[in-house]
Amino acid sequence: MSDIQYRAVTPEGWPRARGYSHGVVARATTQIRIAGQIGIVPGQASVDPATDFGTQWALAMSNLVAVLRAAGAEPEHIVMLRAYVADMDDFRKNGPAIGQAWSQTLGKHFPAMTLVQVSGFVDPHARVEIEGEALLP
Repeated sequence: MSDIQYRAVTPEGWPRARGYSHGVVARATTQIRIAGQIGIVPGQASVDPATDFGTQWALAMSNLVAVLRAAGAEPEHIVMLRAYVADMDDFRKNGPAIGQAWSQTLGKHFPAMTLVQVSGFVDPHARVEIEGEALLP
């Protein structure tokens, strides 16, 4: 990432985070904040109720990256993600699908991340929502 200064932070004595960074130090001049993206196919009015958690995660990540690119940035510019899930067990059970979606959208880039379980979303069929922050030089 030669266009921004980016450094993952791991406190001394802590193990390296797996699949995210504990913290990120980033310097740039343009901020991009991406609203929560859900597992919806662009152009559709709502989440298909038959869509499984792994597919919804992949769609939400893909939608986040589409907004990011429309703003003139790339996945490596992301410094923070927040993921909200309706059921933490769904998240735990779908590790391989989440990993594949991550690899396809963010590659080996691991920004700081928060993951929380919530009681519901505006779209009653949504099972995941992901928002992000990115920096450009």
